[in-house]
Amino acid sequence: MVVANNGRHAVEALEAAGVDLVIMDVQMPEMDGFEAAAHIRKVEEATLQHVPILAMTAHAMKGDKEKCMAAGMDGYLSKPIRPDDLHRAIEELVPA
Repeated sequence: MVVANNGRHAVEALEAAGVDLVIMDVQMPEMDGFEAAAHIRKVEEATLQHVPILAMTAHAMKGDKEKCMAAGMDGYLSKPIRPDDLHRAIEELVPA
């Protein structure tokens, strides 16, 4: 497990170490989750690899999930996070 304090660190950590899943907070300093996801997807175009990104956000209004998915994220969870919902989302994005 790798923990990043902001979107820029998340992108750098992903480039340095292979991961199976990114759980991306949408609201982060320096580079938000949308910018980080866009950067990750742009890098993937060159590598032809895909890492699932699960959006984690306090944004729970109508259209927020669609905004996350349109930004290149593969899943969406609104805060507060319930352990069962997190587990289910991870299983959907990273099958055993």
